[in-house]
Amino acid sequence: MEIANVGYQKVLPTIGTKEGDKALREKTDQFEAIIVKMMLDEAMKDDKNIFSSANDPGDKIYKSMYREELSNASAGGFGFSQMLFDNLSQKGVKKDK
Repeated sequence: MEIANVGYQKVLPTIGTKEGDKALREKTDQFEAIIVKMMLDEAMKDDKNIFSSANDPGDKIYKSMYREELSNASAGGFGFSQMLFDNLSQKGVKKDK
């Protein structure tokens, strides 16, 4: 059986260009959102139930969705994204000392 060679190859943006910096910023913001979500999950794991039943699956789903949206909305504001962006955008650039 022969595997078909698909000629599709995604071109990655180069860091340092306007498009590359925009793509890098989006990814570092997404990474920060994941970190913030993990912190919120840990901090809010003992919250009271929103719905009447303690075993209501809607309660867990609603809380998870709320924390995810909260973390996405606040991404880029905690500084993790900026530190990561600065580090990755300077990678490979030689600095004179």
